[in-house]
Amino acid sequence: MDIGALFQIAAVGILVAVLNQVLIRAGREEQAMMISLAGIVLVLFWVIQYVNDLFTEVQTIFNL
Repeated sequence: MDIGALFQIAAVGILVAVLNQVLIRAGREEQAMMISLAGIVLVLFWVIQYVNDLFTEVQTIFNL
């Protein structure tokens, strides 16, 4: 996992937090919740790829 991926995840987190606060203050709680959910799903897709790579490396190391 390179440092760029961590920066991408952090950037998505900051962007989602800012958009969430703006939408809540504008009285649009439903849209704020959808933005938060979309951010979580996006980051989970990225993390799932890294977990898959980790499992592949473990299988290669232990010859499973």
